[in-house]
Amino acid sequence: MAVSATLHCLTGCAIGEVLGMVIGTALGFHDAATIALAIALAFVFGYALTMHGVMRTGLDFRAALKIALAADTVSILVMEIADNAFMLAIPGAMAAGLADARFWLSLAAALAVAFVLTVPINRWLISRGKGHAVVHAHHGH
Repeated sequence: MAVSATLHCLTGCAIGEVLGMVIGTALGFHDAATIALAIALAFVFGYALTMHGVMRTGLDFRAALKIALAADTVSILVMEIADNAFMLAIPGAMAAGLADARFWLSLAAALAVAFVLTVPINRWLISRGKGHAVVHAHHGH
């Protein structure tokens, strides 16, 4: 269940992270602005994916938002710290352009590292009835 929860989180984070990095890089934003945009979009897309799923079960927007906040905040936070720290640690990754393989390979590696580091966090949360355990209660899993 922890791997599934982390893959779910990675999906939202990756959409937001990639979109933020692409927009920031394409527009020539400073590293800090690019990372801030990527993090904001990762949270938006991560929460939106969870909310979409639980709203299909009949919950209203407010209830779905509460579940998404409870289920995803720690996971997204850990994932974003890990993948952005990794991107910053790779020489030239943030300065690479969109046509540069270094940009894309660094971003893919950063997301993979974030996944590996986040699985144990999600496992710990789920074992205590928190994190995605809350979502699964509403999906009927």
